[in-house]
Amino acid sequence: MTYEVVIVADDLTGAGDTAVQFARAGWPTLLRLGGEEPGGSAGRDGDVPVVAVTTDSRARPDAEAADLVRQATAGLPHRGVTHLFKKVDSTLRGPVRAEIDAMLDVLAPGTVALVCPAFPAVGRTVVDGVLLVDGRPVSETAAGRDPVTPVTTSHLPTLLDAPLVRLDPRGTPASWAAEVRAADSPIVVLDAANDEDLDRIARTVAHLGERALAVGSAGLAGPLAVRWRPREAEAPDTRPHPEPAPAGDTAGTALVVVTSLHDASRAQADALAAHRAERLQPTGRDLTDDAAWAVFLARVRTSAAGHPPALLLSTPDATTAAAGPELVARRLSDAAAHAMAAGTVTGLVATGGDGARAVLERLGGTGIKLYDTVEPGVPLGVVVGGPAAGLPVATKAGGFGSPGVLIKAAEAVRTKKTKKRSHR
Repeated sequence: MTYEVVIVADDLTGAGDTAVQFARAGWPTLLRLGGEEPGGSAGRDGDVPVVAVTTDSRARPDAEAADLVRQATAGLPHRGVTHLFKKVDSTLRGPVRAEIDAMLDVLAPGTVALVCPAFPAVGRTVVDGVLLVDGRPVSETAAGRDPVTPVTTSHLPTLLDAPLVRLDPRGTPASWAAEVRAADSPIVVLDAANDEDLDRIARTVAHLGERALAVGSAGLAGPLAVRWRPREAEAPDTRPHPEPAPAGDTAGTALVVVTSLHDASRAQADALAAHRAERLQPTGRDLTDDAAWAVFLARVRTSAAGHPPALLLSTPDATTAAAGPELVARRLSDAAAHAMAAGTVTGLVATGGDGARAVLERLGGTGIKLYDTVEPGVPLGVVVGGPAAGLPVATKAGGFGSPGVLIKAAEAVRTKKTKKRSHR
């Protein structure tokens, strides 16, 4: 079929938390893990009007990231795609300007990119052009110390070399569109301190139509999912709804894999371990020595066979830094596959974009059909493709989530079985 909405994200967890906003608004939605570009094989994904893809480009150099975005986007405007959304990190890590320029290259001349990474539900706002995380300039937070893609400038007009446009709350979509056009720039930055501000931006994007490229995080995707939806009655609800396991039931295990370096994810993993999870952490030697790794995998199989309510696979910060994120993601995805082989795992939680992709691909998954959230920024769905098809799965970006989010996510995916329901 022809997709109505295509979301192009720079990492997997970001693609998921953005795409699920459309699922919650009633759009059948698929997060693809890779393969052909959207629109290249009509009907391949079935009756799914919204698809999200990831270029895995956040840590790439500008030129390489731009090429990946062009490859993912080329041809879409000519294949009937109604709306394009460029998903960027809510703390604006990565080669954002290069990726926006790349998308504009394939769109009609005169298209304007409206940029607002705000996601108030998780503490990200933009005020007077300054990106704030829980009220602090982003460069003064963990994102500013990111070991791979640090954000050193909090003022977005400076960071993106683009003007700030302030939309008058007393205006109309037509007047807001005129304000954007008056900036006479291919890229504009917009403020948003709350969801009402984001809805104003979404209404402006909708008014501009095909001459607007929405650029933001899951925060902006929420109101766009509503503003872009056709006015006819919503489609029947055919989303999967896993049935949670009863309290105290030990028949199934939630497998939780944490590869993120973020301070928040480490604290969330500690909270889960203190709750009722069995935690396994490889040492630096485990990760880098094949013989030691084989011993660690044996421990994983034994632990999974013991039916713990949750099995947490994570690595301490010092080990991750020494081994390198790619090796950590590869090793822990291998460990996840060994845990799955025990036959006790009934749900999966993956934290960190690279790690989540590695785990899902190691399990043979080709995508995630999304349907809900555990909490803002933490999408929930089921695996599509491969032996793990139908397995409930939640993904989370490293910096997102409450202190107990992994506890909630583990409980959400730890199911007895997956059911579908349809209301007509």
